[in-house]
Amino acid sequence: MIESGALTTGFAADAELLAWVIPALIRDNADCFLMKLTFLGTRGEIEARTRRHHMHSSLLVAYRGKKVMIDCGLDWLGKFERLHSDAIVLTHAHPDHAWGLRNGASCPVYAPQETWRALPSYKIGDCHVVKNRAPIRICGITFEAFPVEHSILAPAVGYRIVAGHARLFYGPDLLFIHDRVAALTGVQLYVGDGATLTRSFVRKRGDRLIGHATVRTQLGWCAKDGVPRAVITHCGSEIVSGDERKLASELRTMASERGMEAQIAHDRMELVLR
Repeated sequence: MIESGALTTGFAADAELLAWVIPALIRDNADCFLMKLTFLGTRGEIEARTRRHHMHSSLLVAYRGKKVMIDCGLDWLGKFERLHSDAIVLTHAHPDHAWGLRNGASCPVYAPQETWRALPSYKIGDCHVVKNRAPIRICGITFEAFPVEHSILAPAVGYRIVAGHARLFYGPDLLFIHDRVAALTGVQLYVGDGATLTRSFVRKRGDRLIGHATVRTQLGWCAKDGVPRAVITHCGSEIVSGDERKLASELRTMASERGMEAQIAHDRMELVLR
């Protein structure tokens, strides 16, 4: 079961986000046996930004009083510490996902080996390697990394995340998922890549394809693998600079045609998974 606590307003400055998030994290202790998702940021690596899509994509997963931040892009440099996360998990080493950690972190940081190789100068004392398809328990939450095709220089993963009865897949930057059926089977919620809704965003480097799957393609995956709901994050220029109400309506129609629900995430949006 998924409950939405999304706020309808955005924010004008980074400080406003932190002023809202920190009291909310304290309040969450009353619901600590539920998995709560807070979309800290929903903007991809683009110049445009709005009140709804201001910060680089990041998801805060809270469960049983612990908080895990997924991805910490450059927008979060000097700011993420005030969230007091118990751990940080990275999907890959691109600037909008990892460069907020350039000055280090006081909490444990988990990432695939390929990501650590791309961040050799980062002064993180408590670093851990996440192995592909090997579930790891972080703050009482199980993360399983699935390789995804996205970039040659910064190999990426998506995470199947499980806590209690809640199950989701988080893949903010991807062209396709290796072992997709295993990644999505039994998942209540798919959180995916919003770089493009229907327009192809695929490039070829040698014999490799890189880039981003369209939202339409990702909805097709969900429909095939029985995922009932999708939330689109890591929004590209089409969403951030476009008519979001119109695009949201188109997204709902695409999802309905496939027998599921879908929405566009925005900064500060909350969901609760039971």
